[in-house]
Amino acid sequence: MLYDISLHMLYAYDAPASNARHVIRLMPLAIPGRQELIAGSLDFTPSPEERNTFADFFGQPTTSVMLRAPHRRLDIRMQARVSVEARPVTGTSTLLKRLPQELAALWSLGAASPHHLAGPSPRAPDTSEIADFAKDFARPDETVRDIATALCERIYHEFSYDGDATHVDTTPQQAFRLKRGVCQDFAHVMIVALRSLGIPAGYVSGFIRTIPPPGKERLEGADAMHAWVRVWCGDDVGYIELDPTNNIPAGTDHIVVACGRDYADIAPVVGVLKGSGSQKIEQGVDVIPLQ
Repeated sequence: MLYDISLHMLYAYDAPASNARHVIRLMPLAIPGRQELIAGSLDFTPSPEERNTFADFFGQPTTSVMLRAPHRRLDIRMQARVSVEARPVTGTSTLLKRLPQELAALWSLGAASPHHLAGPSPRAPDTSEIADFAKDFARPDETVRDIATALCERIYHEFSYDGDATHVDTTPQQAFRLKRGVCQDFAHVMIVALRSLGIPAGYVSGFIRTIPPPGKERLEGADAMHAWVRVWCGDDVGYIELDPTNNIPAGTDHIVVACGRDYADIAPVVGVLKGSGSQKIEQGVDVIPLQ
């Protein structure tokens, strides 16, 4: 699939802000065999006094900007053309009972190592309630892929999508108790559950194309940033990606921006500034298929 993607984020401040430093992860990745970034641009108004691009721990391009002068609003615009290919899962997924041996035999600590995704992380800590929930899936003679797929389906059916129930700082435990939330919450709950079973799992941030109901026009700006889960299924298969919000494997409608342990590693925009009062944030995303 070939897509044109555009995103607009507006930060409006009650009082002028200054000395703002932001780290931005909004540009889709180039992933060999999965996703090609054909062209892309990232623009800011006002223009930052400093702008740098660097690779984060996971080797992903990241933009850092500094705006020293007072400003009452910050506009961020991203445009990209991306080609996404279907990547079938090949190989045989490891049985859960054999996964510890495969992990122990893997010495690499490179960016793609599952060891980084095996233990608790800042936004996906060990949670006894979620671990108890996951025990139903602790079937040693089943494959990791089958267990992860079943857990994805369970979250989809037992949790309700509710954009007003949670916020960006809601913990997995809080979302689990509510049984409500958004894609970020469902991804974090699934990650914590999988890790409690000894299965390495991480957070994927990106875009998803939304398809309007039959007979309805596609609404401009109705698409959204999205989150889903990557799961390490052993040496033979490697990683698969599952979307618990929609109970589907991530496919050609999923465009990857960044992968990390949890949301804290790869938040789309994070930073600090000097100011007072509150801020208002608006966002619009268009994911337009070209073929």
